[in-house]
Amino acid sequence: MERAPQEADAVETRGAGAGRARRFVVAGGALVVVALLAYWLGSSGGNNSERPVPSPTPTPTATLAASEVFKRVGPSVAAIETGKSLGTGVIAAEDGTIVTAYHVVKGSNKDVTVTFADGTKTKAAVVSSNPKRDVATLKPAKLPEIVVPATLGGAVAVGAPVTAIGNPLGLTYSVSTGVVSGLNRSAEKGDLSGLIQFDASVNPGSSGGPLLDARGLVIGIVVSMADPGGDEAFAGIAFAVPIGLALGTEGDGPPGDGPQI
Repeated sequence: MERAPQEADAVETRGAGAGRARRFVVAGGALVVVALLAYWLGSSGGNNSERPVPSPTPTPTATLAASEVFKRVGPSVAAIETGKSLGTGVIAAEDGTIVTAYHVVKGSNKDVTVTFADGTKTKAAVVSSNPKRDVATLKPAKLPEIVVPATLGGAVAVGAPVTAIGNPLGLTYSVSTGVVSGLNRSAEKGDLSGLIQFDASVNPGSSGGPLLDARGLVIGIVVSMADPGGDEAFAGIAFAVPIGLALGTEGDGPPGDGPQI
């Protein structure tokens, strides 16, 4: 008779234990759910603000150092000789056509000598001229083994870096750097207009050489420099015909009477 309460107590004890067991099971299941939820939140299904954001790949810059510009365009530059005068030209087409300043070859159609960067020396004929813009094109009688035409550019901005390559004072393949100082300028005391003003140093012999932007593109043909002292010394102001005008505009009449180089 006394065992019944014991059995009842045992049943109650087992029931309580079972209840505790159930509570533990429920609690354990909750822990599993919480763990799964935490994993889900921390991986792909949760708040993206806490996920690491990949860094964007930097956009490569097209800007070149002056040494790189020279390496790229130097093979396209040529020395132009007319009698005792020296100027510069740049190969502008696959057939070897050279663009230079008109005043460099004016009156010397049968006495123009071109020396390419690889040392190839040949006579050249003036095939077109635009005195109003002070530009001319030459057709060499002989081409170098490898013709490297320069790449022509377009847009120009004030303050943008520029490089000039030329033969100032007979110092062939000289490089100078500066910035675009102004646009739509007129040469001092001259009729040349719509010019690019820049401050990269140029001197007699630089005329006809390319003015290049920071990507090595030809944006102009050097034609003149300011010479307030009348001694043909560079005063920090030079001018170039924009390449679009040099190749796309025809005109006649005398070139500007400003100091030409």
